[in-house]
Parts: sequence; C-alpha cells; structure tokens
Amino acid sequence: MAGGSVPRAHSPGAPRRLPDALAADKGYSYPSLRAWCREHGVHAIIPTRSNQPRQRAFRRAAYRKRCRVECLFNRLKQNRRVATRYEKRAANYLAMVLIASIRLWL
Repeated sequence: MAGGSVPRAHSPGAPRRLPDALAADKGYSYPSLRAWCREHGVHAIIPTRSNQPRQRAFRRAAYRKRCRVECLFNRLKQNRRVATRYEKRAANYLAMVLIASIRLWL
C-alpha cells in the first residue's frame, strides 16, 4: 500500500492511501459501501446476501485469500498478549506479534 499514495487535491497533508480491492463477507454487502468503493476506485470483493434482489459476480479466488488472512489472525490471537494488547507502545506490540509469528512457524 505504500506505493499507492494519492496526492490530495485541495488540502495540505500526507497523501491518502487506498487499497486496490476490499474483501469482506456477506454482512458488509450493502449499497452504500459498494457506492463508496466505486467512488474511490476500490474493487469490492463482497458476495451478495440471498435476500438482495441483484446477485453480483465477484472474484472467488480473491475471496478465498481473505479466509487465509482471517485464519492467520485467529492463530495469532491465541497468544494472550497479542489478543488483549497489553503493550502500550506500538514497537513493543509489534515485537510480541513477531514472537507469536515465530512460535507459529516453529
């Protein structure tokens, strides 16, 4: 995401960074979110609910990658210090996440 910075048109400050795609589950399938994604040029990878009148096509392969990311977060949160965020400083929290990742890798 660091390479995708968009300069602000009329206001000073740091450039905004938006992702190329947004993957979410069926709970986030509502028109206002899809409209926001269209306005900002973000591709929505969201399956539609069964009670919605229009069934939209979405990229299944990209949606399956979302599951892998969620499973990784679930495994990382098995460590209590990562789940409850005991650390106040971001650098210390990152260190705990790295330690948890190393424990998963070993």
